[in-house]
Amino acid sequence: MKKLLFSASVCLFSVAALAQETQWYLRDKTDKTAGISVERTYNELLKGRKPTPVIVAVIDGGIDTTHEDLRRVLWLNPKEIAGNGKDDDKNGYVDDVHGWNFIGGKDGRNVGYETAEVTRLYAQLKPTYEGKTAVDRKTLKPEQQKEYDLYVKTKAEVEKNQAQYKSQYQGISQFSEQFTSAVTTLKKALNVSKLDTLTLRKAADTLSDAALKRPVAGILRLLRQQGAADTDVVMSELEKANEQLKSRAEYNYNPDFNSREIVGDNPNDMTQRDYGNADIAGPRPDHGTHVAGIIGADRTNNLGVMGIADAVQIMGVRAVPDGDERDKDVANAIRYAVDNGAQIINMSFGKDYSPQRKTVEDAERYALTKGVLMIHAAGNDGKDIDTAANYPAPRFIDGSAIPNVITVGASAEPNTADLIASFSNYGKQNVDVFAPGKDIYSTVPGSKYENNSGTSMASPVVAGVAAVLKSYFPKLTYADIKRIILQSATPYSTKVTKPESTDTVGFATLSKTGGIVNLYDAVKLALAQEATSGKGK
Repeated sequence: MKKLLFSASVCLFSVAALAQETQWYLRDKTDKTAGISVERTYNELLKGRKPTPVIVAVIDGGIDTTHEDLRRVLWLNPKEIAGNGKDDDKNGYVDDVHGWNFIGGKDGRNVGYETAEVTRLYAQLKPTYEGKTAVDRKTLKPEQQKEYDLYVKTKAEVEKNQAQYKSQYQGISQFSEQFTSAVTTLKKALNVSKLDTLTLRKAADTLSDAALKRPVAGILRLLRQQGAADTDVVMSELEKANEQLKSRAEYNYNPDFNSREIVGDNPNDMTQRDYGNADIAGPRPDHGTHVAGIIGADRTNNLGVMGIADAVQIMGVRAVPDGDERDKDVANAIRYAVDNGAQIINMSFGKDYSPQRKTVEDAERYALTKGVLMIHAAGNDGKDIDTAANYPAPRFIDGSAIPNVITVGASAEPNTADLIASFSNYGKQNVDVFAPGKDIYSTVPGSKYENNSGTSMASPVVAGVAAVLKSYFPKLTYADIKRIILQSATPYSTKVTKPESTDTVGFATLSKTGGIVNLYDAVKLALAQEATSGKGK
């Protein structure tokens, strides 16, 4: 199980008029800010041009279809009648009005939590190799020796992670209880409903009771350390951390946990496609909702945030649970998106193991034959994916680059040593380009908005740029769009701190392009190609 591609911190603004303030990545690039020049592009280069709607599939954990900023931009299957229990368009999926859910059951239930891929591998190998020793290994056939070695490796990883997350969960649960108790006591003693920094500062100056002054000072210090305005924010973050750690200990790294019976398929049958349900939201659509908003949140309704693309139709394909996605589901999600008209696919997920890698690659080759561009998050382990495994991989098993995939690392706002997000994966050979992925303000369930960070946020920035290019220059092929995005990336020679390291390197050494995506320069290239070819609109 890899580091989260998604981490949340609540932001209080929610007005489109403040987009330039809250959505820093939309701003024009300057010497100080590595924005992608979205608003400038619309105001200067695309003004007066009419876009053609583009379908972008979001393969993720679910999308809130009722969100005020997403309702209008959701893909609507033109041949499907909602709620009649029939497969009207004969595509094999009943009532797939806005997309499909490959981790749900026909009875309406949905997979929320899932094991990590390493846990599934360990559970699969355990019955065969449990109890065997290094001496026993010598008696095994070569292929069995490889399996035994994998068993030893996965067993150690699962047991280490489960113990670690159990310990962290117990520790933070205990701290959370103590913190909540102290907050409750202080609220009662001070006769207030909210403990913010101003209230605590006043209490620190006026309280005479030493028993109360100590927790006041401690909580005030914690708020300052966390940059939080009040204790409610801290309690919310503690609750989220508690939930994440608990899910890892009890589900992700628990070899006895199995949620697949909910789906009702044969998880080992890679040819099976007729499973799932039409609920593209699922039980926890936070991540996918945020991703969808970055790509195409409604730019016309004067609410919330501004998506990058203004003529997009978001198709939801649910295949990513809380845990590692299964290769079978990813492959079917890609095929579904392609078969139902998606021209761009965003994939903000990843893992360290891929036992059915060929199944995914067959689906990617299928997308290639249909001219579909796929955008993939590089991952959040702070590692070099030129040498470390990361799936879906940017290369086929034979080592050749996948032509219709763009792999994206995450950058931050300031053009300083912090230009690369501290969590982002990188790779001179396997990461194509960087895009804003730190403190990205977008949609979350319940018609709300939050700042989130991860390469999960950087990938949809690129998907949004790709959608703008395809909608305003519909004759561009996937190859044209990929080339334009990479060629127009703004190069940065800034010295940065390499993720998970104290080493200082040039930002340009961390990806193929050495740059950060920029919509304005991409559209300029598209306009130049249009003028040269004479094949524009």
